[in-house]
Amino acid sequence: MSIELVAQQPIPQKPRVLISTDIGGTDPDDNQSMAHLLMYGDRFHLEGLVSSPSYGKGSKAEILRMIDLYEKDLPKILKHSLGHPTPTYLRSITKQGRKGNVPYKGFLTATEGSNWIIKSAKKKSTQPLWVLVWGGLDDVAQALHDAPEIQDKIRVYWIGGPNKKWGANSYSYIASHFPKLHFIEVNSSYYGFFSKSESLDEINPSKYYEKHIQGAGNLGKDFKNYYQGEIKMGDTPSLLYLMDGNPENPAKASWGGQFTPISHSPRVIYDRSTTLSDTVAFCTLIEFHFKGPEISISKDSSCFWMETVYKENVQKWPGYYLGNGNYGLKYVPKQAEIISYRFSSTVNGLNLAPGQLVVTNAWPGKKHPTDYQLGNHWYTDKPDLNLYEGKIQGGKTVHRWRENVLNDWAKRWEWLQ
Repeated sequence: MSIELVAQQPIPQKPRVLISTDIGGTDPDDNQSMAHLLMYGDRFHLEGLVSSPSYGKGSKAEILRMIDLYEKDLPKILKHSLGHPTPTYLRSITKQGRKGNVPYKGFLTATEGSNWIIKSAKKKSTQPLWVLVWGGLDDVAQALHDAPEIQDKIRVYWIGGPNKKWGANSYSYIASHFPKLHFIEVNSSYYGFFSKSESLDEINPSKYYEKHIQGAGNLGKDFKNYYQGEIKMGDTPSLLYLMDGNPENPAKASWGGQFTPISHSPRVIYDRSTTLSDTVAFCTLIEFHFKGPEISISKDSSCFWMETVYKENVQKWPGYYLGNGNYGLKYVPKQAEIISYRFSSTVNGLNLAPGQLVVTNAWPGKKHPTDYQLGNHWYTDKPDLNLYEGKIQGGKTVHRWRENVLNDWAKRWEWLQ
């Protein structure tokens, strides 16, 4: 299947948008995407900016700092386009969400951010609220738990992949309890926006800063602090999706990707450590269930860990006591690879063997009896082999638009020169 390149398509109406971001955390691409959002604020009805750092040190303060930069550049922006939100308004809708992951059950307690999602979703409107998630789903899961009636009032576009790896518990809660949610799960297509291939365009992300951004206002000066100005912006496809055509139709070709409906989300349960004879698709929700000693700690308390190595760094994934001598851990591999892992524990008598696991490069892969069964409005990266960008499933559905997107953005950087 191929996608014909066409001009940017008109939007039926300006979409209502709430952003959930881990900006200020371990990956600075959120700052780049926030700069893009602020410069295109005239294209959206922004209703919330929620700091939801599943890991790292992200906070509401980092969003406010970006708004301060925007405030300094706004006079120049308004000379070219009206309809941008005021800095005062943006500060009023900036809220602090969950800091750190929720436990095994997938939710914990309400936050300022989760409450704001509920309030925004319940606002009287003929339009749904688009919740664009650039990090973990913890605040979205909390909002749905506290106010399940908002399920029909929101649309979610989620940049998954590594965020799913770090946020397995909240994802599991949403997929199991809200399968009828309108949900676009983007586990790989977004990589196409910053892939190194130059086969489809002449834009070089490494040189874009020097050509278009350098010297362009306060936002431009700040942009150099993230990847030395090299374009990544892995969360920006969520914005692009709402800027090109009717967002109610995920199957259409758009700047933000093209998606296919899925009826199941893979979930595999093991009651043992795995071996090289065990194979799963990338982004599969893996649950380890173990029996061990009964202990007197609170249910859903973290008490053991799975340790993996990524780029020579040890990463630790928490496991939890589920009561009655039962222990559980959820893990999501983000890419095709062979994973080696080991367990550590504070529990005497919980001795778990190390293991390995083979991960394949096609999502969602084969079906399992333990999969999450989804409704009619759950979408994900297209599996067509001719749409892979290298090893990236669906990558071409985003990559092929990059030149259009960056040329359009270059015009706005000119406003700030």
